[in-house]
Amino acid sequence: MTNTLLTVRNLPGDSPVLLVHGLASNGRADWEDTGLVDALADAGRGAIVVDLPGHGDGPSLVRGAATTSDIAAALADAVADAGLETADVIAYSLGARLAWALAGSGRVRRLVLGGLSPMDPFGMIDVDALEATAQGAAPADPMIGMFASMLHAPGVDAPSVVGLIDALHAEPFDAGVDAPTCPTLFVSGSDDPMAQGVDALVAAVPGSTLVRVPGDHLGALASPEFRAAAVGFVTAP
Repeated sequence: MTNTLLTVRNLPGDSPVLLVHGLASNGRADWEDTGLVDALADAGRGAIVVDLPGHGDGPSLVRGAATTSDIAAALADAVADAGLETADVIAYSLGARLAWALAGSGRVRRLVLGGLSPMDPFGMIDVDALEATAQGAAPADPMIGMFASMLHAPGVDAPSVVGLIDALHAEPFDAGVDAPTCPTLFVSGSDDPMAQGVDALVAAVPGSTLVRVPGDHLGALASPEFRAAAVGFVTAP
């Protein structure tokens, strides 16, 4: 199923869990290849697997066509289209940023935020410079270079990902605004530099908990410890 801003696959099982992938990845890579979808299935749970704009089978997106709130609304629609009032959500990195925004919709029952940084690189980046680099210009600074390298990852449509980053840039992340009120678990890699200061995010979400798992930003997602913590949280009685 494709809506304006997402491609959605509904996998069989009861009480499907919404899964939102990270930057320069896709639903299959983050959730199926890591075994998380299988772990949910073993627990009797289905999945709503999305591909964001410019990622995998996700739709195209031009700059200025969407904001963070628009994409969060599309995620809420994916929950409603699955016939659910609320859904459990597991999200990673960029996906966790969007899931934070989604939580304000009232569509989230339990929330797992993996690899979420208290910093907002999307708010700080010069999107014009990133777009120029995507078109062949030399990177203006190391941050632009880092993001530009991700635009060449397999399955990535660079112009659409620039459009997605532009959407996030238009509404900078502020942990003091619209913090989730549903039960929330943060999961961070013990060697993930992006997770430095995550305790401040935990403090912003009353009643939330933090689990640290082995690995850096990419390794943590692939770890069995992440899988166990995330699936355990959303399947707990």
